[in-house]
Amino acid sequence: MWLPVSDPEFFARVSPWFMAMPHSRTLGLQLLAASRRKVVMGLPFREELIGNPLKRILHGGVVTSLIDTCSAASIYTLLDAVEAVATLDLRIDYLRPASPDATLYCEAECYRLTDNIAFTRATAYQDDPARPIAHGVATFARSPVPAAVAGAL
Repeated sequence: MWLPVSDPEFFARVSPWFMAMPHSRTLGLQLLAASRRKVVMGLPFREELIGNPLKRILHGGVVTSLIDTCSAASIYTLLDAVEAVATLDLRIDYLRPASPDATLYCEAECYRLTDNIAFTRATAYQDDPARPIAHGVATFARSPVPAAVAGAL
């Protein structure tokens, strides 16, 4: 069930920041949907993202970046103030290669949020979430940011 993010005004302010990060811009990540605990991002296929030129398969680092960024963004659906979120652990099971010429999607969920740690799970897929490209689970450290930094967002 898709419920609204905890603080829609805050999320509307902070979500463009995720898309403006240099790696997000370089890869072409797109925020497609957000709800309480969940985010969906898309990554349109581009030739420069290929890791295996013979088979035209996306580079594994591209898949990793999508899962990591989408997972971090899912945490912000539960927040009402800016804070630092750093990846502590990220495990990805690559299940099959991503097909060339197709958008790669990721749906991530923050399923548990403690005072210091956030726990996420994610699925990367193309046409059908039931046929995943990869699954990811991650933990993130949460920490406050200086007021000057928080005020800039």
